[in-house]
Parts: sequence; C-alpha cells; structure tokens
Amino acid sequence: MRIKVFIGVLLAAFVTGLFFTAAPVKAAEPIKIGAILPMADSTGIDGSRSMQLAVKQINEKGGLLGRQVKLILMDDEGKADKAAAALDKLVTVDNVDVITGGVGSGTTMAMIPGMKKYGKVVVWAGAASSKVEQAMEGQDWFFHIHGWDYQQQAAFDKGYRELFPTVGGRFEGINYFVAYEEGPFGAGSFKVFKPLAEAAKQNLQGEAFKSAFVGGGDYRAVLRHAKDFKAEMFTWLGYANDAIPIMEQAKEIGFAPAVFAGSPPGWPKDFAKSPLSDGVLFNGYWSESIGKKNKESKAYSEAFSKEFKDSPVTYFGPLCYTNIMIVADAIKRANTLEKAALIKALEATKYASPMGDTYVFGKSKVISHQAYASPKLLQYQKGKQEVVWPFEVATAKMIYPFPAWDKRDKAGWAK
Repeated sequence: MRIKVFIGVLLAAFVTGLFFTAAPVKAAEPIKIGAILPMADSTGIDGSRSMQLAVKQINEKGGLLGRQVKLILMDDEGKADKAAAALDKLVTVDNVDVITGGVGSGTTMAMIPGMKKYGKVVVWAGAASSKVEQAMEGQDWFFHIHGWDYQQQAAFDKGYRELFPTVGGRFEGINYFVAYEEGPFGAGSFKVFKPLAEAAKQNLQGEAFKSAFVGGGDYRAVLRHAKDFKAEMFTWLGYANDAIPIMEQAKEIGFAPAVFAGSPPGWPKDFAKSPLSDGVLFNGYWSESIGKKNKESKAYSEAFSKEFKDSPVTYFGPLCYTNIMIVADAIKRANTLEKAALIKALEATKYASPMGDTYVFGKSKVISHQAYASPKLLQYQKGKQEVVWPFEVATAKMIYPFPAWDKRDKAGWAK
C-alpha cells in the first residue's frame, strides 16, 4: 500500500512538473519610446533611421531594466493636425513611456496642448521657435535638445564676424536680405535678425515666402527683390523642399550675391551632388566631416553606413540618435520608469554626443531643461559639407565670394 502511494506521489509530481515546464513563460513588456517625425523629409528619414540604430544597439546590449526597447515611429507629414493625432495615439493607444522626436516648430505648437494634457516625459529634438519655448514655461517634464532661434542667430552672428574677415569679406555695414518661410520657424527666426543687423549697422530687408513643404515653391519674386536690393549677403530660412528650386531660380535670374546662405533644419539627400550647391553657406550643427576630429561622430557615421548602406545628410541624424541615447542613459541611471525619478536622472545628463558636444541640461531664458550642440557654419564644397567655423573644428576654408553662375566650369561647379 505504501509503495502504491509513493508511486502515485512520484507520478503526480512528474505530471505537475511537465505541466509547469510546458507552460509558456510570458516575456516582460518592452519599454516603449514614441517618436514623431516628418517621415518623407530628409530630417525625418535621417532621424528615424538613427533612432532605429540607437534602439538596435541598446537591445543588443541587453536592453534597459532587463527589458527590450520598442521604438514606435509616427509620421506627422509636416502637418499640424497629423502631429496632434500622432501624439494622441502614442499616449492613448500605444501607451508609450517617453515621447521623443520633433522637427518643425509649427507641428510642435500643435502638439503642445496634448503634451500638457498627458504630462508624459518629453525629450524633444526639434523646434527652434521661441514661441515653443514660451509655451513650455514651467513644464518640468519637457527637455529640449535643439537651440532656440535667438541662441542660434547669436552664435551665427558671432561666426560671421569672425569668419568673413579671414577671406576678404565683411559683415558690418552690408546690404543683407533675408527670405523666410511664413510659418513660426521662419517668421520667428527673422525677428531675431533685426537687433543683430542693427548692431552690425546693416541695411536689412526681409520678405516671406510660401515653402514648398506646404505647397509653395515659386521664389522668383523674392529673389528678384533681393537682386534689386543689391544684397551682398542673402539668407533663406525654410525647409529641405525649398533648397533646389531656390537655387535653380536664383541661377535663372542671375542672382549671385557675395554670400549665398541657407538655414533649413535639413537639406535634400542629393543636394551636395548638384553643382547648384557649390559655395552655399549654411548654419548647422553637424556634418560627416566632423568625424575627422570627433570619435563619437566617427563611430556613429560608421555604424549608420554599415546598417543602412548610406550616409546621413542632415544633423537630425546624429541629433535623433542622441535623443534616444539620452533617454536610455537616464532610464538606466534612474533604474525605473517612474516619472519623478526619470526627470531627476535626465537633469543629471552628461552625454558625449556624435554631434561633437557633451549634452548637459541647464536653464534657457524660459525653460528649465535646455541642452544643445555648438552651432557651426558649414559650406558645400565640391559635393561635400565642410565645417568652416568655429576654426578649431573647421575642415576647410570658406569659398568667398559665392561663385558667379557664368564663371563656373561646364558642369556648373566652381572653378
């Protein structure tokens, strides 16, 4: 009898063991990072790829908090209503833990009511308009890693003053024409130009245009006004879609000021391959050439190239990579997704970025959490983006003046 009981117990234990062994083990839920970008724009293409690269590298090293990281990308199409809807979906449907991304100031403005409503931790890569900064006053969950318009223009103003005399040019007392897209980014940036132009005793003239990004694309009137103004320096403030038609139309009417500059968040993918780009000066934060002097930038570029068999063409590539890595670093140090702890960890950020700078959050004029890379002046030269200022990180000397259209070689490149 005892033997039968013993055998029964063993059999029950064996069956129970089989039962528990066969039961599937439920994997831990992934940490969800939401990102909103204009996916058809060069900034969104570079940004989304770079975020995917960052998440892949994080997961290959074991993820965060013992869990894998899931990136949920949303396309705002550069439209305010799409942006607001994307934010709402990320929070209410996807239940993301952190919100990242962002490029345009206009789309960001459309998302701010939702951001405030949900109060999720937001680490934002784009939006330069100080209108966004003012709207985010007092929001301790908002972290911004892009320079505001007034920060950028003050830095670029300093760069022009230091750079132009080294190539025989001048910045003070010139006729300066600024063409700007009519949205918050362009209009807000132009306002910053006015006091700087007054300080430099410049004769400043500005005019708005409708960006190709929102259905525009004819800049001839603005360009003719700049030519009639006898502009010595011309800067346009718009988006990637504007770059090629602006240069085509400038060539069409024979407009070639001594300095031809652009200041979009990102450039078209193949712009450098076009002779139209040669000699164009631009304000930015990064180019692949920075990898010659910065190991983080070199490592990022090599990893991007290996993963996508391509190269990033805008600074939103390394910036969005930085965006994800700053979030990941904070989650790791906080050892939790709890909001207050995560905010505290983000405040202690010290991240050596492929942008070429170490990101540390501090106060701006309005918000508590601001960090951004050092602005740089770059120029397209023979199919490459070269840094021409600051001098300590420069990879080439500035071409001056902008090569006249009738003094280029047969292919259209500067001689």
